[in-house]
Amino acid sequence: MSQLKLTVACRDYDHTRGLVDGTVTVDGAELKVLRITPPSQIFLRMLRGEEFDASEMSLSNYLIALGYGDKRFVGLPVFPSRVFRHSYIWINSSSGIREPRDLIGKRVGISDYSMTALLFARGMLKHQYGVLPQDIHWLRTRPEHVSIEVPADIRIDHLGKDRKLDEALEAGHIDAMISTYLPRGAGHGSPSIRRLFANARDTEAEYFRQTKIFPIMHLMVMRRTVYDRDRRLAASLTDAFHQAKELAFARFDEGLYPLPWVNLDFEYAQQVMGGNVYPYGVKANLPTLEAATLFSYEQGLTGRKIDISEIFAPETLEMLKEG
Repeated sequence: MSQLKLTVACRDYDHTRGLVDGTVTVDGAELKVLRITPPSQIFLRMLRGEEFDASEMSLSNYLIALGYGDKRFVGLPVFPSRVFRHSYIWINSSSGIREPRDLIGKRVGISDYSMTALLFARGMLKHQYGVLPQDIHWLRTRPEHVSIEVPADIRIDHLGKDRKLDEALEAGHIDAMISTYLPRGAGHGSPSIRRLFANARDTEAEYFRQTKIFPIMHLMVMRRTVYDRDRRLAASLTDAFHQAKELAFARFDEGLYPLPWVNLDFEYAQQVMGGNVYPYGVKANLPTLEAATLFSYEQGLTGRKIDISEIFAPETLEMLKEG
């Protein structure tokens, strides 16, 4: 019997490379992997046109869709992008911001309100520092990827699509920004821009120790029509992505990455997080998944707290218990 041909879209990650070069195969399917950057283009093309059989997807956008009853997609407990958010909160040095609670009443620039980076940053600011989303004046630069109903007590205005967050921050037009990238001024050593958390790595490590939350930015999803055609594919794809990730981490042990101190950084991550620093699977990620669904509900992005079992294909819920 001929294998099912599947088109899969994701960013060009090292931990998915085994699927691209054919080192890892999928039982019952032949993959065509499209490497697309930025990943926001993948989300838009999947959400609006269902262009791929499976793709990387914003966790927040997916939860919002589920909250609206959109069941066109089925999630896999595969998380190609995970990032702590403390180190991506930048402030203008003249803003008077010295600690998180100083963000209250300030103008904070963002790309869009519903993105997963902001979901976790707002949740962290609320639960760790008592700074609520309604305490901040949000200024965004682009439309939302999915339709959202912003709670009445949240103040959001448009900074303007032609305005760049980092330039607005350096000029003092906004007091802070929460981003997914290094502001240009910070990269050039501008004295006008600095991180809110000066010792960001230590702060993020302590956050993990206290909460066990390692923020998941993106997961993999399948189109439900593809899933319904052969439900075994959900488990097969999950297993294949896991194998590709394991191959990538084996490269750390072989010292194949051209970065200074990569061995020390990897050792530090393992000391803080345990031997498996980048787990897939539901069980190994329950604190993070529960936090995401709670934050989404608290922030008014979903009308209810989505149950974890609704997010993933049933065949995958018990897979990869150790990550």
